[in-house]
Amino acid sequence: MIEIERKFLINDGSELRSQLVKGKTIRQGYLFTEQAKSCRVRVKGTKGFLTLKFGTDLLSRSEFEYQIPFEEAYELLKHCDKILEKTRYEIPAGKHVWEIDVFSGALEGLVLAEIELSDADETIDFPSWIAEEVTHDPTYLNVNLINRL
Repeated sequence: MIEIERKFLINDGSELRSQLVKGKTIRQGYLFTEQAKSCRVRVKGTKGFLTLKFGTDLLSRSEFEYQIPFEEAYELLKHCDKILEKTRYEIPAGKHVWEIDVFSGALEGLVLAEIELSDADETIDFPSWIAEEVTHDPTYLNVNLINRL
């Protein structure tokens, strides 16, 4: 499956803060990472996931995600060198859902907005709190953010 995802920084967040309700805590780590592939383990709320990503295009990559038992995901996280923590909020806007990630720990203060698309050229209605696009900046990939911990 191909994931088409764009990432953005947000404005100061004053308009957005009132919409950040019912977030889910996410803890994730990587079992391996290489130039064009990675294997991520994630605990989101009470669910576990294993995700394989392939490709070097930062806008569109192959992604295979599988739900796994929570207990297994929790155990797999113990094999990861570093654990990234964030809270994810979902905000519907038109025909899309924006995923807002509020990072904690060493990445405290970083807030990213992501939107998944069905086509790379799809038109997006941008909320007023969207700022600079960082889709093509590898600094903002979770696999690279985790190295800042």
